Amino acid sequence: MNAIDLLKADHERVKGILSQLSESTERGLKKRADLLAKLEMEISIHTRLEEDVLYPAYKEAGGKEQDIMYYEAKEEHRTVDSLVLPDLKVTDPSTPEFAGRVKVVKELLEHHIEEEETTMFPQARKLLGKATLDELGAKMETLKARLKKELDASHMAA
Repeated sequence: MNAIDLLKADHERVKGILSQLSESTERGLKKRADLLAKLEMEISIHTRLEEDVLYPAYKEAGGKEQDIMYYEAKEEHRTVDSLVLPDLKVTDPSTPEFAGRVKVVKELLEHHIEEEETTMFPQARKLLGKATLDELGAKMETLKARLKKELDASHMAA
């Protein structure tokens, strides 16, 4: 699978989790906790794939416009990973505050996904070409399998 197809499949999974989470009720505490754990795992793996594999290749192949998009995308990741998601994790899932924070996470991620899919990914296709994207996709699949194994192991230990 090429890099962009792999990342788009991740985006669909994340959007599905976000929809389920935003539709969940304050009574569905277990469901909310499970979905939040799933979301966190998907996002942490996806972020690593983009930042370790695609983004550097995209930045290197591009010019100033790609540099700006590269840093903007990384900043959006940082906002979700360092601020929004940690806040959501410590919020009581039985409260309206939780629902409000889910809405903000959903809006941020949907904006980020749309920007990548409408601007960055088409540019990456042109700049990198099919062979490079296939190669990056193979690297991502390997990294994804390793990260999933590591996260599963750390969840088992916890």
